[in-house]
Amino acid sequence: MAKTTHILIIEDEEDILALVHYNLVKAGFRVDTATRGDEGLKKALAEPPDLIVLDLMLPGLDGLEICRRLRADRNLAATAIIMATARGEESDLIHGLELGADDYVTKPFSPQVLLARIKAVLRRRAIGSEPEDAVLTLHELIIDPQRNRISAAGNDVELTVTEFRLLRLLASRPGWVFTRSQIVDGIHGEGHAITDRAIDVQIVGLRKKLGDCGAYIETVRGIGYRFRE
Repeated sequence: MAKTTHILIIEDEEDILALVHYNLVKAGFRVDTATRGDEGLKKALAEPPDLIVLDLMLPGLDGLEICRRLRADRNLAATAIIMATARGEESDLIHGLELGADDYVTKPFSPQVLLARIKAVLRRRAIGSEPEDAVLTLHELIIDPQRNRISAAGNDVELTVTEFRLLRLLASRPGWVFTRSQIVDGIHGEGHAITDRAIDVQIVGLRKKLGDCGAYIETVRGIGYRFRE
């Protein structure tokens, strides 16, 4: 018998909590809830869920601190996190993504949008669990890490080592929003001094080499980049 996906909602606005809970249960998920940050963290540690819908502004413990503690716990490494943010919280959003959140939704959001994001994150998690040398086939792109080979719409593409790592990183989790600092860490390692502008220039060059397939690399304004699902 297949395991039912377990979702924890940490949200202090009762009307939002009730609406999300109803729609996720209706979609077939097993759902737990918490209205305080400390309560939500306690529940997550006691029974690690598959995914957490996490509000940023919470009593007891804020969403960023919860995200930090979740990602520091080995038992919760496989738990996906979707942040719920209010408009204008761009700096907190970037910080949350860099702490390890998988995605975000901006309030107000529809339950259908959240459900689509949840399914997409769970799907990306499955893709991300594949071996790093696995061949990726996305749209008209074929990425072969073992041969260091890229094919775009049937044409071989010559990339630099950095460009290859950049494309492999983005394509490894389609739809995942990577901040510029996450991209730097992902392709060069932590502590490497590269400016945001340098990443933007590399993205422009990569798109140009990929031709029409370059359009699959999307800019998320104010945050970073993602590979189109």
